[in-house]
Amino acid sequence: MAEKNVRKSNYILHAKSAQFHWDGTGLLSIKTFSNGKAYYKTNRGYFAVDEGNYLLLNQGPYTITIDEQKEVESFCVFFQEDFANDVFRNLSDSNHQLLDDPFINNTSASFFERSYEQSQMLTHQMSLLKYMTNQYQNDSSILDEQFHSIMTTLLKEQMKTYKEIDRLNLVRKSTREEIYKRVSIAHEYIRAFYDTGLTLDEIAAISCLSPNHLLRNYSNIYKKTPFQHIAELRIAKSIALLKTSESSMTDIAYEIGLNNPVSFSRLFKQHMGISPLQYRKKVISDKK
Repeated sequence: MAEKNVRKSNYILHAKSAQFHWDGTGLLSIKTFSNGKAYYKTNRGYFAVDEGNYLLLNQGPYTITIDEQKEVESFCVFFQEDFANDVFRNLSDSNHQLLDDPFINNTSASFFERSYEQSQMLTHQMSLLKYMTNQYQNDSSILDEQFHSIMTTLLKEQMKTYKEIDRLNLVRKSTREEIYKRVSIAHEYIRAFYDTGLTLDEIAAISCLSPNHLLRNYSNIYKKTPFQHIAELRIAKSIALLKTSESSMTDIAYEIGLNNPVSFSRLFKQHMGISPLQYRKKVISDKK
């Protein structure tokens, strides 16, 4: 598996690897992974990408690391410079403007660099592109149509992000966007490192916000506090481990970032209504 340098055409990276590390500069891209997780670091922060989510990175330097016991499948799409701007212009300009200046592009598409939940539409389009890549390797025109479809979906889904920004009760648009970007850094940092001993001061520092400022705006945007989010992620991972492994309660506690099985049992019962052991017994019983 090997990342590419900046190119002047759209292209795809489809590979499998259990251990991988690369750093360099890439184009605007969408990253998807299955059967495991990948970690990214950019000058904006840290990101974790797994199945069901995608990472949208703007053009620039980044680092990727995969460190798993099994092979992780990556399917990443890289867009040539100005491709997003061209598609955006065709979505936003009037027919009159497009007829008068079909090749002049003064429109700039902007993306918030973060992970997103895959919509049904985007999942279908990425699956179709993966199929087309195998079937039509020598027919670039068919693939180009799919690149346009995916970019159109990405641009439309950015509007949901702007709705999230509007939840911030701030007068200036530039201030709202900057606060959103900083809170997003905290959100992504939590997703990447929730299974470690995170503190509020650490999360606030990584986002360049004071703890109180982070708490207020995080709740406004995500409708939960940072530690409510951490708890949700820990519970989700513990459920997966209880279902698919024979790990002890102590091992699971450490794996989700807690110091002891008592803390794990208390957290689990608070969210699920039963203890982890009772949950495991129920899973085993339901399989019979």
